[in-house]
Amino acid sequence: MPRLPEPLPDALGEAFSCADASAAGVSLKRLRALDLDIPFRGVRRRAGAGEAAATGPLAEDHAARQRVLDRARAYAQIMSGHAFYCGRTAAVLWGTGALPSGELEVGVVAPERAPRRRGIRGRQLAPTHVEVRTLGGLRLSSPASTWAMLGRDAGVRELVRVGDALVRVPRGDRGRSRPEARLCTVDELAEAVASGRRVGSAKLVEALSLVREGAMSPLETDFRLAVVGAGLPEPLLDQEIRDGSGRLAGIADAVWPEYRVIAEVEGDHHRTSRSQWARDIEKHTAYVALGFEVVRLTSAHIRPSGSPAVALVSGALRRRGWSPPN
Repeated sequence: MPRLPEPLPDALGEAFSCADASAAGVSLKRLRALDLDIPFRGVRRRAGAGEAAATGPLAEDHAARQRVLDRARAYAQIMSGHAFYCGRTAAVLWGTGALPSGELEVGVVAPERAPRRRGIRGRQLAPTHVEVRTLGGLRLSSPASTWAMLGRDAGVRELVRVGDALVRVPRGDRGRSRPEARLCTVDELAEAVASGRRVGSAKLVEALSLVREGAMSPLETDFRLAVVGAGLPEPLLDQEIRDGSGRLAGIADAVWPEYRVIAEVEGDHHRTSRSQWARDIEKHTAYVALGFEVVRLTSAHIRPSGSPAVALVSGALRRRGWSPPN
């Protein structure tokens, strides 16, 4: 029967540098054991660390972020003190739902030299083009400067999705708005774009004109872009709907108050969660009682073209008195 490897010191954590392990008395033979992964040269990670399955809304985005976070924590064990995660890697770590790349993007401010290592894409950045923040012990480019860096390789639609995610105002218990918890503002995105010459500046300017506060998921962003692109009126987003006594009936994804139309963009958790399903029925009943027509939409209505969603919303708006401009 194979002999189990000897336990590692708890102080090393899930990921650690070989130098720290050696200082803690761990032998080279122990560092070659099969219960340790080698994410980067000079780094070890306990096998299976951070593999808990993501659940709930946006589970795929959370799982992708966790994979990048695990690699970022591993490389942080040997990353120089003046380096930081930037670009697409930082966008994923900020929880924007951005698509991860195959490499970790690690930046330095000139005249420091960008790192060169397998699995790492080093970037040397001008001091005017980046601010550095700390998130969960990791150094990252700030949300606004991260977004501006994406102009290099992201399309306008992805820039709008990420921008919407950065400027959204989270809601806490009982739907309370928490503006202090948002990652940045539209004005901060604009300042990052104007901070100097950037690759993809034309895309950034176009995307900035389309970023809105209130889209709570990439699917909601795609819905808004579809209806506005089709010539429908732009809705108000993330709106509190109250009755005559001021009681909160619900928080609607998109509202056309002039026409008393509400659109609700429902991810898969609206179907699979019994409690969410019950809340949806209750609030939609309340919306109808208040005189709204409610259009319920899923990803099948919105992606890839958005035309079914446009047709449904257009029909509701027309029934409520809207007519397309000539």
